[in-house]
Amino acid sequence: MADTLRLLGFILLLSAGLRVASAAIVVDIPQKQYKIARGDNVTLPCTFTPPPPAESTTLITWRAASDVPDSPMIDIISFVSPTAVKVTTKYKGRASLIYDLTKGKADLQLLRVTSADTRTYECHVNVVQDEEDGTPSDTANLIVLVAPSTPKCTIEGKTEYFQDITLTCKSEEGTPTPTYKWQSYDVLNNPRPNPPKATDLNGILSLYNISKDTSGFYVCTSTNEIKSAKCNLTMAVMAPSMSMASTAGIIGAAAGALLLLLVIIIICCCCRRRKNNKAEEYAMGTPEDGEFTDKDPEEEDEHVRSEQERPVKSADRRDVQDERSERSYDRRSDYDDRRDQNISQRDDRDDRYDDRRDRYNDRRDRNDDRQERYDDRRERNGDRQDRYDDRRDRNDDRRDRYDDHYDRYDDRHDRYDDRRDRHDDRYDSDRYSDRYDSRDRPPSVPPNKPRDPRN
Repeated sequence: MADTLRLLGFILLLSAGLRVASAAIVVDIPQKQYKIARGDNVTLPCTFTPPPPAESTTLITWRAASDVPDSPMIDIISFVSPTAVKVTTKYKGRASLIYDLTKGKADLQLLRVTSADTRTYECHVNVVQDEEDGTPSDTANLIVLVAPSTPKCTIEGKTEYFQDITLTCKSEEGTPTPTYKWQSYDVLNNPRPNPPKATDLNGILSLYNISKDTSGFYVCTSTNEIKSAKCNLTMAVMAPSMSMASTAGIIGAAAGALLLLLVIIIICCCCRRRKNNKAEEYAMGTPEDGEFTDKDPEEEDEHVRSEQERPVKSADRRDVQDERSERSYDRRSDYDDRRDQNISQRDDRDDRYDDRRDRYNDRRDRNDDRQERYDDRRERNGDRQDRYDDRRDRNDDRRDRYDDHYDRYDDRHDRYDDRRDRHDDRYDSDRYSDRYDSRDRPPSVPPNKPRDPRN
């Protein structure tokens, strides 16, 4: 009877083992998404059931999604037997398989993960003798988290009264994508809310119609799941000022207009001088009254009579010639005087031109002086900002010293409490009360004290 029972049990066990061996294999990755910080090590778990029989051949393969979309997955590591574990060249030294076939375990371990390891991974288990349909593979996503880099804060626009400016904040890297928040502080380093019309969106803080109250400090915080990073900038809103380009344009236009005016004056002077010269030449060639006149018939008769009277009037003609020579000499003297006058006028015009040129040079010098004073003001503003930063640092130092002083005061207060507790304990003890009560009793006389002979 016992042998029959043992035989029946062996048959049941054998049938159960055959059912297990013929059951379809099921592969499972517990989670569909895993997150890990960049540079850390990660283990992707993979389990399969039922465990394969000892005499079967089990093939375990881990794959990863390709960098090229719609391309087949690439192999990472494959396992056929403990002596046949193959790691691809790309993952050599970084990937390893942690397996236990009897427990249905085939975990993938990746060392020093990078942002390029963010992708989909597949665990595939194949038992050669298993011909049943099942779920031989499962997938999971690995997301490598990257802390946001120190953001870069910039100002776009002119920091002048009544202008619209934009403060930008951007981290070069960070996974998942960081979120940004701006915080404003006044010139005394006290926090304050952003202006009512300001907008803070995706690291861009837009400020409208700025004024002197907009001056202060602005801090941007970039945050994701790992940690946060900050950047800050200082903004001083100044009164509107003329830019260098507009100043140079105005100076150039004024210089061009002045040069054009000088050219017009010179041309007018030359035309007037030419006109005066022509008038002088015409005046020198004009005949006097009674000279070189045309003759009419009546004058011919008079000429005949004059020929007859020539011997008589020869002396008179000599007198007329002398008078003509004197008049020519007088005209030449007048021409010399006018020429001297023209020369003096030209010298006067040259002097006035030199004076205008000197005044133009003086204006250029004054413009240069104004530019130098403007540069000096800008340098003083920069020095004032540096002094303000120094005062802020000194305020921080004084705040730290105040905190240290407050801590020392707390320590002294604690020591004082300890001394007071010890004092209370000492004066509240029974020993002290007994000693205090003994003072009220008269002193006891020792038994061996000698008596007073006077008694």
